[in-house]
Amino acid sequence: MTDSTATTGSGLDALRDRLPDTRREAEALLDRVVRENRFTIAVVFPLVGAIALVASAEGVVPEPYAFHPWFVLFGVIVMRSPLVVGVLPTVDRRALGWIGVLVAYTYLIEGVGVATGWPYGEFAYTVDLGPMLAGVPVALPVFFIPLVLNAYLLCLLLLGPRADSVWVRLATVIPVVVAMDVVLDPGAVSLGFWDFGGGAFYGVPLSNYAGWVLSAVVAVVTLDRAFAAAGIRERLRDCEFMLDDMVSFVILWGGINLWFGNLLPAAVAAAFGVGLVRADRFDTRLFTQWRR
Repeated sequence: MTDSTATTGSGLDALRDRLPDTRREAEALLDRVVRENRFTIAVVFPLVGAIALVASAEGVVPEPYAFHPWFVLFGVIVMRSPLVVGVLPTVDRRALGWIGVLVAYTYLIEGVGVATGWPYGEFAYTVDLGPMLAGVPVALPVFFIPLVLNAYLLCLLLLGPRADSVWVRLATVIPVVVAMDVVLDPGAVSLGFWDFGGGAFYGVPLSNYAGWVLSAVVAVVTLDRAFAAAGIRERLRDCEFMLDDMVSFVILWGGINLWFGNLLPAAVAAAFGVGLVRADRFDTRLFTQWRR
């Protein structure tokens, strides 16, 4: 064996030694990566994303880079990582099965919506969001499921023991999901992501929000069956970054709405931000750590 071969072999051995051997070790590694990069993930990425998307909409970014689908998808996946890593220790076979059901519902309801206009109202995608399947972006679950899961987790956090009642969960998660879409859809319409052909609320028809009530009900029922209540609440209590994706949501879509003069959606985003800070779900010191 040559010296170079021996060196390569020892390097590979050292790399294997650093890799996790068990699921618990892998989860601990992912926790550490997210925790050490919270500012970049939850603040820098949505700020850069908001600037890039607005610049694309305003024609500052030239083709083919404007609204580049892989740039958009990469940014979304990074911003979702605290939520995914936070939930991961609570995911078992039952959870995977029910999440699969929610993924199937996501494609089904969006496909029906594109084809018939029910339940969200007539709309069409006007920006390339990556590969399409029957008129629906293949990556749609990456956009949809975290929205309803964030709303679900936020309500569990704020309600405490009162969330033991499914009726209380429904009564709180539904308006939170609708409020998040009050922020999302006007910003997306202003960017030109999709088009409803006009609507009473910043170009969005009110029927769209009725559709989100239906989707919120399905989400609550499905997530209730996916996760053990005690396990998801314990993880939510102990994992300080689990709702950082909502911080990204506030910065990204709040900033976009503010740029386009959508003042009410921007105000709702700001209200979510205040709620997250007061619930101690985001450490405001992260905004000043770059000074150190």
